[in-house]
Amino acid sequence: MRGLLAFSPIIAMLALLVGLSIYSGGVSNAPLLLIFVLAAMVAVVSLRGMKFSERVAIFSQGAGSKDLLLMVWIFMLAGSFAASAKDMGAAGAMVDLTLQFLPARFALAGLFIAACLTSLCMGTSVGTIVALMPIASGMAERTEMTVPMVVAAVVGGAFFGDNLSFISDTTIVATQSQGCRLSDKFRFNLKMVLPIAIVVCAMYLFIGSSAVAVPGAGVDAAWWKVVPYLAVLVCAACGMHVLIVLAIGNLLTCVTGLLDGSFDLMSWIQSTLQGVMGMSELILISMMAGGIFAAISYNGGMEFMLRHISRRISTRRGAELSICSLVAFANVCTANNTVAILSVGGMARRVAEQYDIDPRRSASLLDTTSCAVQGLLPYGAQLLMASGLAGISALSIVPYLFYPMLLALVVLVTIIVRPDHSSSSSSSSESNM
Repeated sequence: MRGLLAFSPIIAMLALLVGLSIYSGGVSNAPLLLIFVLAAMVAVVSLRGMKFSERVAIFSQGAGSKDLLLMVWIFMLAGSFAASAKDMGAAGAMVDLTLQFLPARFALAGLFIAACLTSLCMGTSVGTIVALMPIASGMAERTEMTVPMVVAAVVGGAFFGDNLSFISDTTIVATQSQGCRLSDKFRFNLKMVLPIAIVVCAMYLFIGSSAVAVPGAGVDAAWWKVVPYLAVLVCAACGMHVLIVLAIGNLLTCVTGLLDGSFDLMSWIQSTLQGVMGMSELILISMMAGGIFAAISYNGGMEFMLRHISRRISTRRGAELSICSLVAFANVCTANNTVAILSVGGMARRVAEQYDIDPRRSASLLDTTSCAVQGLLPYGAQLLMASGLAGISALSIVPYLFYPMLLALVVLVTIIVRPDHSSSSSSSSESNM
């Protein structure tokens, strides 16, 4: 019963999302912050058998975890960089420069490819979104494409590299937990995701075929305005920490803007402060989510689900489905794909060994499923970051996330169509259960 009680905040969250979406006239209009504040109240109430102060302490510990505080720093620096770069004209100049070399009809597919390559080099979806999102939102304005569509192209491409890169934390954790080499998992995984990326790129070429560039100011007389963006992209591609990349970007917008006369020091400070304030709602949602999932964990939600899923395994196909289910559920609870893999990696390895699943396969399932789920979570760091920088609702992006959707679909299909042969060792193990 306690395990079921642990899920009450998620049940409340879903009920509020559906109810407020109907009331407000659409999912994208639902007030996400209000939903999380009310769900947070449910989470505190669900912590039974202790003083109120102790309940708040558990919630606050989750809301102030080191991973969340790192995201708060990233949110603030990204917001200040995006706002100051836009005010000094860097965003418009970068879009103009891009459209001089890339026809508008290729812009959507080009952004997706750029996100794929950037994330492959950086090994982080968040860093990729931070680097490309200001350009993407400006591209949407100049090509008259819908902003959620353009934003989704970058988010999808960001998860391509997050799933494959040798320096991605999800890839490293998945391979270490399953006992296989990075290079082996990369080759195994690439066969699955590369065809998906090609299909999605073709979709974006078709969707963007009618896009036409709206005349802009041009960059012939202001090419130097793109220096902050170029520096951010280069530093990111070199593998620098995202906080250092953003700090360099903010410094360069200040220097470039002062030399260019776009603003004085006080104007730059005001611009950066407005950018930080613009991310405040996303920061609060992230902290509410961290507290909610700390309450779920304390109430035994993860243990309950792990036991519930593991008891129903009887075949290799079922074992693979259980691995995906475990990491997907952990991802929904933690809103962090790396933490999700860490949480269930040990059990996934035991299941894989028991049912004779190739370690490369189990590592691929863990990493790919977690990236697919994370890419669709409106309260995940990636969608919150993307929506904040683009100035739109995170929920409005979800319907256009073709890459994560196809990723999840292909994982499911590969499990269903694969031969379900059980080895003698797995058969004997089943008989002992």
